[in-house]
Amino acid sequence: MALWIFRKDGCLGPKVYSEVPDGGWGWIVAVAFFLVEVFTYGVIKSFGIFLKDLMCEFNESNSRVSWIISICVFVMTFTAPLSTVLSNRFGFQPVVILGGFLISLGTISTAFTSYISQIYITVGIVAGLGYCLTFLPTVTILSQYFSKRRSLVTAMASTGESFAIFAFAPAFTALKTHIGWRHTMVVLGILQGTIVICGLLLRPLIIKPKTTNESFTQPLKSTKQEIIYSDPDSELHGSCSSGGAQSLEQPEESLKVVGQQKEVDPFQIPQSKQDQSQEEPSRSKLLDLTVLKECSFVCYAAFGLFATLGFFAPQLYVVELSASLGTERDKAAYMLSIMAVAEIFGRLSIGWILSWGRIRKIFVLLGCVMLMCLVLVLFTVVDGFWGLAVCCVLYGFFLGNIASTHIPMLAEDDVVGIKRMPLAVGVYVCIQSFAGLAGPPLGGVLVDITQNYSSAFYSCAAGMGLGALFLGLVRPAKTGHLCTKKCFSPCQDIPLVEHVSEDKVMPEEFQEVNILSNPQGQS
Repeated sequence: MALWIFRKDGCLGPKVYSEVPDGGWGWIVAVAFFLVEVFTYGVIKSFGIFLKDLMCEFNESNSRVSWIISICVFVMTFTAPLSTVLSNRFGFQPVVILGGFLISLGTISTAFTSYISQIYITVGIVAGLGYCLTFLPTVTILSQYFSKRRSLVTAMASTGESFAIFAFAPAFTALKTHIGWRHTMVVLGILQGTIVICGLLLRPLIIKPKTTNESFTQPLKSTKQEIIYSDPDSELHGSCSSGGAQSLEQPEESLKVVGQQKEVDPFQIPQSKQDQSQEEPSRSKLLDLTVLKECSFVCYAAFGLFATLGFFAPQLYVVELSASLGTERDKAAYMLSIMAVAEIFGRLSIGWILSWGRIRKIFVLLGCVMLMCLVLVLFTVVDGFWGLAVCCVLYGFFLGNIASTHIPMLAEDDVVGIKRMPLAVGVYVCIQSFAGLAGPPLGGVLVDITQNYSSAFYSCAAGMGLGALFLGLVRPAKTGHLCTKKCFSPCQDIPLVEHVSEDKVMPEEFQEVNILSNPQGQS
């Protein structure tokens, strides 16, 4: 019944355009993505304000409380392929609505827990799974609605988490002093129910090209309609694993192929449909494990693994570090707000810097990672409110630079390239999930041993330093200066694909000649 409502023409049905709108209903989707960022990553990075309350309430150590965010981040990233499968099968709207319900349920249920292990389930597993089902489908459909403005709109909408940290830190700190942390969790869970409304706004996109010559294109109209509506799940909802732009171009490419084959022989159309059905399983492939054969990707994945150690722990411990250095707890909560404002400028400025095109993007990212490592060390030597405030400004700025570029950097030729990026990102995010699981507890263990919150920042700096080392090896690995064995290159796939596509329209006599002349075909 729900699927019928979402596919029905009307306010929840699909939007039909003749080309990628680069706006239109996409602006509504951008607002929805902004709110999703607010109530997903914004809440995760603001969870540090509840750290002391949970430690006192359940009489637990830093490391055990830190496992809450670790499990949540791990579940959110490791179950990314599940979000892809559900989005392809049921569409973006039902998946995001389900994710919003799980997030709200998990956060509200936290208010009724009696043990820290129960919060591992409510926030870590239930809400973590909801974050996964909410974030990835929203950012995927946003990329489908924009083409030329995609980078700018995505960067602007992704600032939602920064605005959330800026607002949530002082607001919920003041709220929990009046009504307690349990009732604050209930209020937060109710606010996160807004994601359900955002899910309703994610209307699927259909690209239906205009025809200029009615008499010439009349034989192709039925074919075009069949391509668009023959598989509603894949065409109406797109594919999270194959990227927004690519999924929108598939109907046009299929139309061109069918049109060419009709000119050769009309009886080849059923054969082309059979070929498309045979190629469909490979098109819906979730993880491309062959990228692990590339030295450049292995080095870049190692960078993501170690750099993730410095993504979540500083937000978790910066408030307690400020309080331990003598800052009043109300003022210490503003550290997250300062960090969030700086992150907004970092996210917007990195796009402008990369648009110059004078320096390789991977070198710009390497510089940001190295400076981030120095800032994390600087946290351990400064003293007083203003010293920590300066560190928060620098950390937030460089965090915005890295967070908004490390995944899109996979599309650069120095890593895997644009053609294989949609499949490689699944492997990359899964590898990152293990660092997200280990980062905060590692900092908590160091704090428990040393009784000093500065030690948590040492672990983050060490991880970021190792990440910078592996990031510096990506370019030499791609050019062949690092690996003696020739790595698998995506360029090797292109002639093979073209050769196969030519065989489909080539007469059988030429196909036999090619098979005989191919040395690999000899036994």
